[in-house]
Amino acid sequence: MTASPAAPLPAARLASFYLAYYAALGAFTPYWSLFLKARGQDVAAIGVLMSLWYGTRIVAPSAWSWLAARSPRPVRWLRIGSALTLGSFALFLLPLDFAGLFTAMCVFCFAYNAVMPQFEAITLSHLVGRMERYGRIRVWGSIGFIVIVAAFGVVLDHVAMTLLPLLMLPLYVGLFASSCVNDYGSGSRDAAAAPNGFREHLMKPEVIVFFLVALLAQVSFGPYYTFFSIYLEAQGYRPATLGTFWTIGVAAEVVMFFVSARVFARWDATWVLAAALASAALRWWLTALFPDNALLLATAQLTHALNFAGLYAACMQLLVRYFPGRLNGHGQGIYYGFSSGVGGVIGALLAGALWKLDDGRTAFLVGGALAAVAAGLALLMLRLGRARA
Repeated sequence: MTASPAAPLPAARLASFYLAYYAALGAFTPYWSLFLKARGQDVAAIGVLMSLWYGTRIVAPSAWSWLAARSPRPVRWLRIGSALTLGSFALFLLPLDFAGLFTAMCVFCFAYNAVMPQFEAITLSHLVGRMERYGRIRVWGSIGFIVIVAAFGVVLDHVAMTLLPLLMLPLYVGLFASSCVNDYGSGSRDAAAAPNGFREHLMKPEVIVFFLVALLAQVSFGPYYTFFSIYLEAQGYRPATLGTFWTIGVAAEVVMFFVSARVFARWDATWVLAAALASAALRWWLTALFPDNALLLATAQLTHALNFAGLYAACMQLLVRYFPGRLNGHGQGIYYGFSSGVGGVIGALLAGALWKLDDGRTAFLVGGALAAVAAGLALLMLRLGRARA
């Protein structure tokens, strides 16, 4: 049974979860290591604590989605995960030593990384027959990220960094509140799904290639996520300029999410995925070869609209296609764990190993090559899908 296209779409409720989740991420990503330093942790300790964020991405999404997929009321797991995120984060208000911080980070990172794949499945269950509206819901996450990054940057210039958890806590309250007002749509019901249905879908050749593409895409972003600011700083760019380059990328992402309905109304998601990866290859090669050309770097950042937002939205559409109904939550878990989890760890390690060769040039060149290979595999997905049709 699928949702009728005429059924009311709870767009505001769905958008509120993305807004809270990514707003909190906008505070966590740039500032959390500074908070840990302010709490007296040295570089080695901070490295261990921050590694938990990436390490839990490997197991948390698939484990939580597995539990939700087998529950008669799967939305309970979203609320449990959101409550656990809030409760574990509140522990950072306490004067914890390294052992306490490690324990709190383990629980917090696991819970926080677990809930988004399940919520993606909830959103997609409401969008059966109208997937083109996904971008205008998801864009509120990007807006929340931008607003909080900018606002917290100003606030933290005037208050102690140790107050960061207190400033962030309302965002997690909002996340939990949003989880309580959201639920699955009728598109989550798939009466035809057999107990072994997920494995059957997972082993299709085009699905296997899809996950390989997702992995390579994430690995190709490793130099960017890990060292982009350091790379630009080494080229003589000032901090304000670094912030401008990051802002250009996220602003382009927002625009892409707003116009994604028109994009997917015209082109199949697999074609968008291939184009996004081709643009990523071009972006990393330009970054490697012309780091002293601010205009080319800014132009490369504009492609973030396609190689992040376009790629992400295309993957969501393909996950609906490959894992329909109740299978989607489990598919989301595998996708997040394999791409953001395994791919994120490999990307960071590979970028770090290659960085020593020539301060980043080779790392970005290799990232571009991996994105180009992934683009070719995306076209193979198209051929495999047609062969099975």
